[in-house]
Amino acid sequence: MTYVVTDNCIACKYTDCVEVCPVDCFYEGENMLVIHPDECIDCGVCEPECPADAIRPDTEPDMDEWVEFNRKYSQVWPVIITRKDPLPEATERDGETGKREKYFSEVPGEGG
Repeated sequence: MTYVVTDNCIACKYTDCVEVCPVDCFYEGENMLVIHPDECIDCGVCEPECPADAIRPDTEPDMDEWVEFNRKYSQVWPVIITRKDPLPEATERDGETGKREKYFSEVPGEGG
């Protein structure tokens, strides 16, 4: 099992999760985070830390697509280990549907 970041992180990018990760397996894009599924040790400490409820175990239905999505971007985005402020629109975008189609950016974040 592994944990993955899903579309509710897009346009929110809360980083509470990165501070509790014992193996630094979060990677930062311009407007979301991903988890490297091969680095995640399945401890689960990140899941309850996410204010947007965007972190899910891969054992939930229909998570295969998100595992591959997280794998793809964790290989090209920089690692993030330090908590940062969420995006300015995080509160209004939290829970919005269709965020991947509307807002997702492949651009890497700053990391750090």
